Amino acid sequence: MKIRGLNTIVFMLTCVLLVAGCTTPSGQNNNEEKQSLKVMYFDETYFYQQYGDLFSMKYPNIDIEVVSTTKISNEFAEDEQYDYKKLFIKYIEKEQPDVLLVNPDYISTIAAEGNLVELQPLIDRDKYDMTTYSQGVLDSIKEMGEGKLYALSPKFNINAIFYNADLFKKYGVEPPRDGMTWEEILDTARRFPTDGTEKGRIYGYGSNSGTSLDQLATDIANAQGLSYYNGKSKKITMNTDYWKNIYKMSVDAVASKAVYTTNPTEGFQGSSMEEYYASQPFLMGRVAMTVDGNYLLSNMKEAASNLKDYKGFEIGIVAGPIDPTDPTKTNSAYIKELFAIRAGSPNIEAAWNFIKFINGEQFAKVKSKTINNGLPTREGISKEYNGVSLEAFYKLKPKVSLENNDSVPKDFYNNYLTILQREVKLLEENKKTVDEALNTVQHEAQIALDQAFKAQEAQKESK
Repeated sequence: MKIRGLNTIVFMLTCVLLVAGCTTPSGQNNNEEKQSLKVMYFDETYFYQQYGDLFSMKYPNIDIEVVSTTKISNEFAEDEQYDYKKLFIKYIEKEQPDVLLVNPDYISTIAAEGNLVELQPLIDRDKYDMTTYSQGVLDSIKEMGEGKLYALSPKFNINAIFYNADLFKKYGVEPPRDGMTWEEILDTARRFPTDGTEKGRIYGYGSNSGTSLDQLATDIANAQGLSYYNGKSKKITMNTDYWKNIYKMSVDAVASKAVYTTNPTEGFQGSSMEEYYASQPFLMGRVAMTVDGNYLLSNMKEAASNLKDYKGFEIGIVAGPIDPTDPTKTNSAYIKELFAIRAGSPNIEAAWNFIKFINGEQFAKVKSKTINNGLPTREGISKEYNGVSLEAFYKLKPKVSLENNDSVPKDFYNNYLTILQREVKLLEENKKTVDEALNTVQHEAQIALDQAFKAQEAQKESK
């Protein structure tokens, strides 16, 4: 019975995709001429699952060759240690793919070297409908290209504020609203009771994986677009007023006992599916609010299906958290899988047909049934999931950070974490103030970073 149903679905999708027209300016039928297309992607099998199978139904005349990005580290890593951008460009030069899978940080550099095709002229030529494409996502991609459009993506991930409406009603707390800051979220969390046992009580705020003090501070900093490192100056930036205010806010929130916290080094200790879900406090109705991505709805649906005695609750979602200095945008968004066309490709039309197809409304409708891999960039396609409105995910414009930390030596990060976690522990034990702890992080991390850069240069010179 399941096989028959699956065949019916595949047949219906095939019909939809074959009927959906896609014309060229010359009026030629795309299905008549044999063409080839070399596409850059992570993995060939996954590519066909996500894009290739449906595209081949529409364009059976286009033969696709997938070149895996795993070759970048496997073939070139010894030539240019740690500089992935250079390896990426070498890979393009060697493999000559028609369709590029590009990192947001690399678009402006690759375009400046004349290696990308600008898409707006093709959109205008074909009168390709972009009216339902997310304006926020589109603006962000143009920002990557310094005002020009060099890529498109069919999906994106974004965080929002999830809340348990039943708990808010039970304790008479005003529910969250769109555009809340982290300070407002934590203030709201304090309005819930803090009594009861650790495993039996409820919490005003918490993540499903547990929130440590430094993780909470990092989440708040990410929402404000802050980084602990400045790539241009190669300096650690932890002793600023911004970071100190964030850590003071986090210390106060954790001390209030309104936040569900765990030891970040412990991780999940159970062995069964039941134990795993039991360790997810928001899923189990023990946390009033959490900040998470759109995939959380999929996780909740799975929990309801897999747990025999699962007790569901009314879910609310609002847009946020916001950066108070830029309240119409969110830094908690990730534009997934940006596809571009390599300049000089002999198959530009086939490449453009691929990008048009996977960014079109018909493709978005087919893929909108699941959201764990991302939300469609075509607005209005996915209005709800499992009875929960998705409107909140489209209210803020994604603000993509173009800060590139590829230049940081790999050996530095573990040293940085060791320093940070030691100082945070002293903070939690009231053995240091926020100013003292962050000044120590700043000083010791900068020394570790400088040493890592020197070691990296010495290693390059020895080759």
